This record gives sequence, C-alpha cells and structure tokens, in this order.
Amino acid sequence: MAATSRVPGFKDRTVEERRRIVTEHTRIPRGDLAALDPAAGLSLAQADHMIENVVGTIGIPVGVATNFTVNGRDRLVPMATEEPSVVAAASNAARMARDHGGFRTSSTGSVMIAQIQLVDVVDPYAARARILESTAEIAALADAQDPMLRSLGGGVRGVDARVVDTRAGRHVIVHLTVDVRDAMGANAVNTMAEAVAPRLAELGAGRALLRILSNKADLRLTRARAVFDAQQLGGPAVVDGIVQASALAEADPYRAATHNKGIMNGVTAVVLATGNDTRAVEAGCHSHAVQNGRYSALSRFEKDATGNLVGTLELPLAVGLVGGATRAHPAARVAIAILGVATATELADVIASVGLAQNLAACRALAAEGIQRGHMSLHARTIAASAGAGPDEIAAVAARLVADRQIRAEHAERVLRGLRGEGDPAAPAAGTALS
Repeated sequence: MAATSRVPGFKDRTVEERRRIVTEHTRIPRGDLAALDPAAGLSLAQADHMIENVVGTIGIPVGVATNFTVNGRDRLVPMATEEPSVVAAASNAARMARDHGGFRTSSTGSVMIAQIQLVDVVDPYAARARILESTAEIAALADAQDPMLRSLGGGVRGVDARVVDTRAGRHVIVHLTVDVRDAMGANAVNTMAEAVAPRLAELGAGRALLRILSNKADLRLTRARAVFDAQQLGGPAVVDGIVQASALAEADPYRAATHNKGIMNGVTAVVLATGNDTRAVEAGCHSHAVQNGRYSALSRFEKDATGNLVGTLELPLAVGLVGGATRAHPAARVAIAILGVATATELADVIASVGLAQNLAACRALAAEGIQRGHMSLHARTIAASAGAGPDEIAAVAARLVADRQIRAEHAERVLRGLRGEGDPAAPAAGTALS
C-alpha cells in the first residue's frame, strides 16, 4: 500500500525517478520493476505458453496514476494504455476528490453466473419445475468439481431455471450462481456447467447445448462515489455544465456511447495492466448500460447541497487476483504489487474509482474548455515521436505543433527539419524558442 498517492510533479520526473518514487511509496523491491522493461518483461517462451501460434509480443505503455484515495487508503494505480491524457486526467480528477475523502465503494460480492442451455425439451415448464426440485443435488454436483473453492468459502450459491422463447424454439436455461472469491471465475463456473449438464439434460428430458459463463456479471457489481470540489473544477458554471452533460448521456444513446467510452478508458487500462480479461469486463459493462432497455450512461453526476459535484458509478467487474495472465504475466504481477490490493474486491474497488475519475475528467474538459485542448497537447508528443523526434526534441516539436494548431504528422516532420537546421522555411530555425 502506498504511504501517500499524492506525488506533486510526478509527470515531470524521468522514468527512473518515477520508478524510485513508486518503490519508495509501495515498498516493493526496486528490481521487481524490471518486469516492466520491454527487454525484461514477457518473454517469447512465456508468451508461447499463454496463447497459440505465438510470433511475438506487443508493448503498451504502463503509467502510474497518482492521488487516488479509495476507502481511506492511498493507492498508486498502474494503467496500461496507448491513449494520451488518460493517466494524467485520472490523476487530476483523483486530486480534486482528495479534499472530500476520495472515493468510497460498495459491492455485491464475487458471484458469477454459469448458463446451461437445454433444447428439444417437450415440456419446458414441467422441466423447469423438475430441475428446481433437484436444486440441492445440482448444487452438490457442481461444488464437487472445485473442493479448493469450497475450502476458501466459495461455491454454488443458487440454482435457477428459466423458459426462454427464441426464434429456434422454446429453451430451458439453467443458471448456476457461484461465489468465485478472488478469481475472475470463468474456468471454475465453466467446469461446473460442464459437470452438471448431463444431469440437467436427464431432468429436463432434453439435450444440453451451451455450457458457459455469462459475462453479464450483474451479481458482481461494484459502486464508486466521490465528491469533486467545485472550485477546483472551475466554479459553479462548470459544475452545472457537467450535470447537464451527464443528463444528456443518461437520455441519449449517441452521447452515452462516448460518455461510457471515457469510463472504460480508465477501467480497461487498469484491467489490462493487472492481467485481467478486458473483453469480459467491457462486455459486462456495456450490457449493464442497457439494463433498463435502452443504452444509457453508467455514471451519474449531481450537485450536492454545498454546490460541489457528486459522481456515482456502478459497474459489473469480473476481475481476479488468481489464475490466468494475472499470475502468468510478470508485468501483471508487478502491477498488482504496486496497487497493494489483497482481494479481488479491493481490485474492483480501485478499478471502479479510476473509471469514475476518468469520466469526471472527460466531462469537465467538455464542459469547461473542450476536449481537444488538453488531449491534443498530450497527443502532440506522440505525433512528434512518430515523426522521428528524439527524446531531447519531442517537447520542442510538440510545443510548436500546439502553437500552430496543426497536430499532424507532416507538420511535425517540417518542424523537426527546421529544428535541426535542415532549411525548411515552414519550420523554426535551430535554437528558436518554442512556446
């Protein structure tokens, strides 16, 4: 756990200085951060054991978001993303929440759903009744597949069955609800579904077809709440603007899609950094956005009695600390160590908090100055680097691109030639101050 996540000037430090600060604040061995080096992280041999047909690996920048206080504990938060401004925006929003206690969370527990589809059932409603009469038998059979999970306090929490009309006929769908504890849970519930499918087919007098978890993890919800200081946001007008922007995202699916993408910028970055399943989390979150029959915002922003902004967010978060890439990927192990979380619930708490922070930052930029100003200033550095600027040239080239309001690759190349004194009249001469 970080002693404090408030690290002023962190963005202005060198990579080595940032690493030193991270190790000092989290008390993890400094050598462990070597797993984040491109040359020392995931090896080809390790990758070859993780997926099939391996030919290489791809690097994604890993940054550390600062200023986060979650349930009274400070966290430095690793985020893996290729998009400029995401880490900075989350850090800035978390800073605005600190004076009011940071982020507070609640959750419904680590319960996942497995589905077993029965087809060719002659009497579906009677079949449903027969299955529900055998709930104890089905639960015991499923639990027998994972004694370790049972020993940790997890296991089957319920058995349910539904009759679903489809264009291919009437099916009986059985749900196993399973507390998977600190695992993401896919392997555990899939194994249980496979094990009980033959018995369910007998009880239903039909044929078992699909036997797999549902990524609509609406029994595994995490909620985050934070108060953002009105003055730090920019004043009452900005607060009102954010509330109005939030209201549009609640009412209009065209706005909601982009609003929720801002949430997922933060969520996915932490999920990826910690080796969890980004596609499962994204599928769950977007399905949750249509829980009332229309795609809508996952968050809400309101003005409280004192004029400050209150943000709330509810997400299904199927993430874990055991199994999969979380253990197999060396960089993911380091990310978990930096976070200092001990349970899957704590990890979900942080992820939801980052999603809310990221969302607030995007809404504030839209309501105050427009999204492009801050985002494109950071994007200019990426464009400068892609144009061939070296480490000592990137800042100067990026500053000129912003000043010229031409954040494009061809302009970056012209600026770079001028900076190097290569005679491009459209670019500054070498040594020219850029502001």
